[in-house]
Amino acid sequence: MEEWVGGLWHKYITRKASTEYTDAAVQFSEIGHAVGMVFRALGGDAIKRVEAASDRDYIVRRSFLQKIAGENQQISLAWQDEDSLRLPETLAVFPTVELNHDLYIWLAVLAAQHNGKFRHWAIDNQQLVVDVLARYPALKQRYDRLAAAFVNSRADHSKRPKSERMMEEAIIKAIVNPGSVQEFPMVNYAPQAVYLWLYPSAQVDPQVLPDYEDDEDVEAAELGKAKKSDTSRKKAERVDSGDEKDGMMIFRLETMFSWSEFSKLDRGTDDSDDDDEDNQRVAEDLDKITVSKEQSQKSARIKIDMDLPSASEDDIPLGEGIKIPEWNYKKQRLEEDRCLLHPMLPKDAAAKPLPAKLQKTAKTIQAQFEQLRSVRYWLKGEEQGEELDLSAWLDFHIESKISPTKERGLYRSFRGNNRDISSLLLADLSMSTDSYLDDNNRVIDVVQDSMLLFGEALHSVGDSFAMYGFSSVKRSNVRFSLLKNFNEKYDDIIRGRVQAIRPGFYTRMGAAIRQATKILVEQKSSQKLLLILTDGKPNDIDHYEGRFGIEDTHQAIKEAAKFGIKPFCITVDQEAQSYLPYIFGSNGYTVILRPEQLPVRLPQLYHQLTNQ
Repeated sequence: MEEWVGGLWHKYITRKASTEYTDAAVQFSEIGHAVGMVFRALGGDAIKRVEAASDRDYIVRRSFLQKIAGENQQISLAWQDEDSLRLPETLAVFPTVELNHDLYIWLAVLAAQHNGKFRHWAIDNQQLVVDVLARYPALKQRYDRLAAAFVNSRADHSKRPKSERMMEEAIIKAIVNPGSVQEFPMVNYAPQAVYLWLYPSAQVDPQVLPDYEDDEDVEAAELGKAKKSDTSRKKAERVDSGDEKDGMMIFRLETMFSWSEFSKLDRGTDDSDDDDEDNQRVAEDLDKITVSKEQSQKSARIKIDMDLPSASEDDIPLGEGIKIPEWNYKKQRLEEDRCLLHPMLPKDAAAKPLPAKLQKTAKTIQAQFEQLRSVRYWLKGEEQGEELDLSAWLDFHIESKISPTKERGLYRSFRGNNRDISSLLLADLSMSTDSYLDDNNRVIDVVQDSMLLFGEALHSVGDSFAMYGFSSVKRSNVRFSLLKNFNEKYDDIIRGRVQAIRPGFYTRMGAAIRQATKILVEQKSSQKLLLILTDGKPNDIDHYEGRFGIEDTHQAIKEAAKFGIKPFCITVDQEAQSYLPYIFGSNGYTVILRPEQLPVRLPQLYHQLTNQ
């Protein structure tokens, strides 16, 4: 009974305290794709993610009802940094859906013309609005509608302190007539949120969260693979861990910590593998996640160190490794010899025939590829050739008897329509391929079947091809699995290698693409095709996550194109639209919506790409 009454009270007081128009709310998930298109079309950084922002602390004077309801302590605002543009997860600040929709578009336009840095928040936002309206006059009418609605939505400040009234008047004047206000009073509370402007980055101070350099001696701990995606981003901070060698155990039921409270004590790490769902739930409940660099339990350290298999269980290395450059987008330069790539052969790869389950499909694909076989034929009426063209000679002889006729081609030449193409299939063998698509099949199983059918198809048509796989653990261990090189014959040995591949580690795609480019450049074919098969975006555990990996892969693709190589990506990642257009271009990739269709679709895509 108490819970029921409490629930009713919470709904009532929250509704009374809220200043939002919930009936006119627009969700970011509904408009995110359109907002991203506007942002990039008007000059926004193509690689930046456009995503929902989590609520952030905003110290504003609250009404009595808001204090009772606990409302308005945190607000979702629009801001950006070098990696992404963050927009409110929900906008319900205006009374109509159309106005809230227009506000999302307006914020995207502002962000596209701004670098995310402010000297004075209010003055810089005014100048930004002036510049945008001068550059895009057609937006003036939309802005005027938003400005009028903004003024009408403001709370009554007549009973506030003088400084707060002056601040509110200055903000309204700055919104209605951008650029007209150059001085703003000092106030103890932040002004009511100005949703028509961008805010400074919500990232923590660099002194709290330093930009750690790449250090081979620093172990990067994995936070766990989330099974559910969260559209918002969490606020984070780093703190120093306790200096004590031993942690303090605190267990008082009457004063238990809540999820969001943190004490800087050295706590042991739970070794259980069964808490993923609980950890995910806790992460979603937290508004701010606090982490520290601390010593984990020895058993946990062993788990990290054992990510790499022992030498007796690992694949067979071929040589001491190859040094590969890598692109540093922050410095805008290619850093030589930054990565070490290790060519390897799959362990225990015995010769095996094509699996029985694929034989029927392979015959169908081979029949389709028969039309691509080289066809040898005679060219008639040539000026020179291997043989006399009797039909042409007879026509000429008869015509010359009737009237003087100029001599024409009287020979025929034997020609062959040979396909002069070399293709390299590069498969992502990262740990994510160990995930299950259904009760019986993993991603790695689909990758194996795809590579086998690809090999059967190209072998039947006689095209030159090679197949490799890759994964990585930091820049010093990029694993490059040799499945078939260009000089090897496709047979049961190659089929056995493909069936022996196993899920690896992470996805340092740039280094693998650069090595594949080197191999393709050595081929003498006039056409060179690089097919990349992956299930996710580039990533690794040594700062290769996010923009760094995407920029490096993008640069590697540009380098391959300069050598006349045609790169094309096939992915089963349903979120690929957010990053693949930047890496490969709008026509340089395809998304397979049903991964189980990949084995059949891959040869078909090759057929299309080599007949354009």
